[in-house]
Amino acid sequence: MASSIQILTDDNFDKTINDLETPVLIDFFAPWCGPCRAMRPLLEELSGEMQGKLSFAKINVDENQDTPTKLKIRSIPCLILFRQGEELGRLVGHKGKQALQSELEKLL
Repeated sequence: MASSIQILTDDNFDKTINDLETPVLIDFFAPWCGPCRAMRPLLEELSGEMQGKLSFAKINVDENQDTPTKLKIRSIPCLILFRQGEELGRLVGHKGKQALQSELEKLL
């Protein structure tokens, strides 16, 4: 299945999390972060499998520092689930696919 992960910036972050009809999982990452790189294929798989139920996006914390600062992101990878701009839950650190999917199902 094709990945449908949207790339976010500080400029479009608020509009995106407020305007999307489905809940959106935001991946806060950095290219140099090993656990972040390990999560990428899992998130790409899940974005295809959960299409229509959940939207996926990511934001590079090195290139976009305002949003992570505002949300008090202290460690990456950090995944935050939003519904209409409201934070539903936060997962920090590397997770396996089954654990991640289970946590997301609970939050939805």
